[in-house]
Amino acid sequence: MRLFLVRHGDADAEIPEGLGDEARALTAKARANTAQHFASLSARMGPVGRILTSPLVRTVQTAQILSIAAKHEGPLKVHRCLLPDMPVGAVEPVLNEYADENLVLVGHQPSMGALAAHLLGMQSFPKPVNPGTVIGLERTEGEASPPFKFLFYAAPGQQVLDIIQ
Repeated sequence: MRLFLVRHGDADAEIPEGLGDEARALTAKARANTAQHFASLSARMGPVGRILTSPLVRTVQTAQILSIAAKHEGPLKVHRCLLPDMPVGAVEPVLNEYADENLVLVGHQPSMGALAAHLLGMQSFPKPVNPGTVIGLERTEGEASPPFKFLFYAAPGQQVLDIIQ
């Protein structure tokens, strides 16, 4: 299993009138930049089996853009384990359920950085997880600890890193 942790793109700072934070959408600039960023990573990511996203508007929009860039033909699935206030452990059942697929999880910060650190057996993730960042991981064989190994870190506008320290 290859796992890609994605933080949503930049969202509009204004909360839509009469709605909450969950309704904030990506900015036009973020949609264009995120599409370009994901297109540049599509070969590195390879085929994607499933894309799960937080139900908030900005993450669903980010997942849609990634789906197009990755030429993913399956549906996007909203999953509550990716809500901003969910604990890192809430993702474990999802990882087990889709263990035979390459999986993309589109969520929020600090959740995506905390999840990466948890799966890599780190105290904290050593790089900033800015909007649009993709962290590539791969499940290790058997009962290895940590359960995942690092593949790459790709923040928009920066060189892709194959090693983190």
